[in-house]
Amino acid sequence: MKELFNHSATTHAMTVRVAVNFLPEQSHPEAGKWFWVYHIRLENGSHETLKLKTRHWRITDARGMVNHVDGEGVVGEQPVLKPGDTHDYVSGCPLTTPHGSMEGFYTFTREDGEPVEVRIPFFPLAAPVTADK
Repeated sequence: MKELFNHSATTHAMTVRVAVNFLPEQSHPEAGKWFWVYHIRLENGSHETLKLKTRHWRITDARGMVNHVDGEGVVGEQPVLKPGDTHDYVSGCPLTTPHGSMEGFYTFTREDGEPVEVRIPFFPLAAPVTADK
């Protein structure tokens, strides 16, 4: 099955693509737990080598509660992307509501150490509606 990257943003010639899927097998609505997996592809369309240093996520649930998540790298890695390189990773997001959203930014550094902020596009998290709810 080919994955559809249906959300994307380009900043400083770095494109961030996102595909998101609800995981019913890891969700427990009766316990107030829903889980999504998202696949990110980073594409370096610039003429510079960039190293991913940090990430910042803004995760919002259906109640409007906002959780900011900051950390080094992505899934334990700080990839270096030369011009034309791509980097893919998969991660997940639990929520206590059946709907929400994510967005944010990555901070990369150029070879001279100068930081470059790259936007992560807004994408919705939505569990399918079930007939018994």
